[in-house]
Order: sequence, then structure tokens, then C-alpha cells
Amino acid sequence: MATSSPIKFIEDALFCTNQFGLSYADPDQKWIIRDHLISLLQDFPFLKPSVDIFTHNNGSEVKLLNATGDVRVSENTPLIPLIIWLHEFYPQMPPIVYVSTNSVNLFSLNHPFVDSSGAITSSYLENWQFPRCSLSDLVRNLIKLFSHNHPLHYSGNSSSSSNPSLVSKMEATDLLVCSLYYDMLAIRPKIDLEIEFFSALQVEMINRFDVADSILIGLEHERDNLKRGIEQISDESDKLLNWLKVHDKNWDYVEDAFEVEDKKSEILLDCKAADYATEDLMYALDKAVENGAISFDFYIKQVRLLAREQFLHRARVLKLERSKEYRIS
Repeated sequence: MATSSPIKFIEDALFCTNQFGLSYADPDQKWIIRDHLISLLQDFPFLKPSVDIFTHNNGSEVKLLNATGDVRVSENTPLIPLIIWLHEFYPQMPPIVYVSTNSVNLFSLNHPFVDSSGAITSSYLENWQFPRCSLSDLVRNLIKLFSHNHPLHYSGNSSSSSNPSLVSKMEATDLLVCSLYYDMLAIRPKIDLEIEFFSALQVEMINRFDVADSILIGLEHERDNLKRGIEQISDESDKLLNWLKVHDKNWDYVEDAFEVEDKKSEILLDCKAADYATEDLMYALDKAVENGAISFDFYIKQVRLLAREQFLHRARVLKLERSKEYRIS
């Protein structure tokens, strides 16, 4: 049984109406808090009631009741200093539970249910429903929870096994959450590396997209230039066709369509044409000997003759171009 002194303390704190009153406004709420706290102290006498200022994450301050004490989950593990704050909207809102940061033992790193500030999260708290849930059942749940994963760092093994057929649905959920949490920690380094890799790949793909976009813009400009070139050539072709229609003649040779100024210019044009024709013929002989169409001896003989003719044509062109009357730049 809870002694009259804690009960009196709870009642005096709850029903105080002066400036030292608590942040619980509803009278019915105060009686529920009284009954729940007294029941908690009866079930767990090591917990003691207290009143203090609680600061929410948004910075607001409220004056609340709390229960503090050291909870033992097994003989071989250190005591867990708990502080259970009763929310200003309790019991509609779950209590706020912390592992005291004043403990001589450090928090275990990466604990699945206790963060670096000591705040506790569990399936029981997250699924809190009044009147199904109570403070006493909360502490029982925490004892089972911490028997598998002790929140304080110490030398020794805090893990304990339970028969799956004997655990409650809530405890099984906590065990599953714990298992998934440690699995997540195990694969987190690999995931971080993959995130880093794909982030770098994303940057590379963006850069490649920019390059491809620049190339595409360049190709579009080139296409526009080609279109304009085609249009220009088409215009020139139309002009040429119109000229041919106006100057309709029976050309015996293609060369007859080109006019030269005098006899020397005609000789110069013939020599250059012969030079280019000889070059084409020598190229055709090269391909023929590669394909085995002609013998190598025949190839050498013909190339010598053609080279001599080409030399004569080029010499004559050079002579005409160097003359004062027909200098061609």
C-alpha cells in the first residue's frame, strides 16, 4: 500500500488552487491522475511522486506531476533511473517517460527505444488508449522491454530470451521493432555508400544531360544552317535552269558549256582536266591491282606511262600559270 504521505502529496499538488497549482484544469482529470498514481506507487513502491516544470519541444513550460525511481530489470544489470511525467492532457495523452541523464552509466549507443536525450518510445506509448492503458502496465512493459535491451552501457550481456508462445502481443511487437532496428543499423553503412554513389551518379547524369543538351542545340543550329544552304542551292539551281532555258543550245560535250577567254586559257583548262583524269586512272589501277584484276607488271608499266603524261601536263600548266599574261593565284 502507498503510504499516506505520498497520497497526501499527490492530493495537495493536484487540488492546489493558488499560483502554485499544476497545469491540470479538469477536476475529473485530476481524480483519474490521483487514482493512477496511487495505483502505480502501490505496485512499484520504489517510485516517488514529485512536482516540477516540464519543457515541451516547442519551448512551452508546464507544471506537472511525475514519478521517479530506479527500476531493476534483472539481478545482473544496473538500475534504470526512470522519470514518468504525466502530460497536462493525461490520460488522453500518454505519459512522457525518460531515462534520467544523471545516471552514472552512459546510454547505450543506437538503442532502439531510447534516444540520446533519454526519451523513451515504445509500442505501448505509441498505442496508448485510455482506459485500456495505465501507468502500472506501462512500467511492466518497460521492464520487459529493457530486459531484452538494457538502455545503459555496462560490462555484461543484457539480452535475455523469451519463449515466443508466452510473450504478449505488445512485447512481441517490441521485440520485432528491436530486431528490425538492429538489422537497419547493420545495413545502414551499405545504404549510405549506395546513397553516396547514386548521388554522385545523379550529378554525373545531370552534367551529361547538360552536355547532350548543348550538342542537341548545336545540331539544331547546324540543321538550320543546312536548310538555309539547301534553299540557297535550290535558288542557284533554279537560276541555272532558267539560264539554260534562255540560252538553249545543242551542246556536243559538257566542256562546251564553259567558255574560255582565249586559246591559252583553253590549253590550260585541257591540261588540268587531263591531269585530273590521269590521277583518277592511276587510282583505278591501284584498286585493280589490289583486287587482283590486273598483274603487277602490267600495273607498273601503265603507271610509268601515266606518270610521265601527268608530269608533262603539270609542267605545261605550271608554265602557263607562270606566264605574265596568265598568272593564277
